[in-house]
Amino acid sequence: MRIALIYDMIYPYSVGGAEVRNYSLAKRLAEQGNEVHLYGVKLWKGPDIIKKDGIFIHGVCSYTQKYNFKGNRSIFEPIKFSYYLFKSLTKEKFDIVDCSSFPYFPAFSCKLYSKIKKVPLIITWHEVWRDYWYEYLGWKGIFGVIIEKIVSKLTKNIVAVSNKTKNNLINLGVNKKYISVVYNWVDIKEIKKIKEPKKKLDVIYAGRLMKHKNINILIKSVYLAKKEFPDIKAGIIGDGPEKTRLRALTKRLRIERNIKFMDFMLKEELYGFMKSSKLFVLPSVLEGFGIIVIEANACGLPVITVKHKRNASVDLIKDYNNGFVCKLSEAHIAEKIIILLKDNKLRENMSKKSIQNAEDYDIITTVAKLENIYKQYS
Repeated sequence: MRIALIYDMIYPYSVGGAEVRNYSLAKRLAEQGNEVHLYGVKLWKGPDIIKKDGIFIHGVCSYTQKYNFKGNRSIFEPIKFSYYLFKSLTKEKFDIVDCSSFPYFPAFSCKLYSKIKKVPLIITWHEVWRDYWYEYLGWKGIFGVIIEKIVSKLTKNIVAVSNKTKNNLINLGVNKKYISVVYNWVDIKEIKKIKEPKKKLDVIYAGRLMKHKNINILIKSVYLAKKEFPDIKAGIIGDGPEKTRLRALTKRLRIERNIKFMDFMLKEELYGFMKSSKLFVLPSVLEGFGIIVIEANACGLPVITVKHKRNASVDLIKDYNNGFVCKLSEAHIAEKIIILLKDNKLRENMSKKSIQNAEDYDIITTVAKLENIYKQYS
């Protein structure tokens, strides 16, 4: 099959859960004999179209900025990408197009292309925001609500990455018979090959430094845990609009020696840091699946996350098995951190169970399921 995967950000030039998912999917599909094309924003120097790991990567335009000064996604940039995406897509004929729902506007270009070229369109939903749009944009959130609703009606071929996302789509008015659930995945074989760096960490977080990720709560949790473990070492890996404020908070609490900020890194290096750590904390309240939870589990880390109606990662965690689900509170998170750092035997047992849990999400079986869906629709 000739397959087009659409998302404005492309790994390894941009690092995030959706980017890693799409790239690993494209690589696996290419290894299975498919011709796979990734379409996104050009974030590299050189030709607009390059070939890497058997994948054709198209940079259809450039972004001036990804986030505005408040830390929200720019609206203009995805519109610009959508315009150039359509022009680029029309030069090719694919058997199927799989477009990530967010940031929405590219889905309209893909829909128009699918109509003109008579090509099946799949829209993959990582999250459904609904009323969160108002928290994100204030009164302007009404436009996000409307556009999200329209995009949910563009095709009957829908993939949701979790049951929570599926249920949210149903609540949005999508017929459940149109939705296939395919969980995100990890490459267990690849992770097993990764060696630990010499530097050891106690606590680790990796992801975008956005407001809804609540990294400030994590920092305060480390501050509380420091009273029990004065030499506690935490690593915060990633970048985003909250970084300056988070650094300032760390300085204000006088725990700069306990918390190390590191920029985004390739997944191989990230997995190494995970393997050298003792536990992972994800205080986010907005996760459509939480692929980082499975990655952390695969590296042997129990995961502490928070109970929230928009956090699908809670469905991946069982208390005292592969992690803890607790309240969004620095005191509650610190309590779980202390439990795991104090009890080596418990942590080692949970580490083994975490690795076992991750094996249920191995790339081989999950991508095969998605490939069968492509064949079904095409």
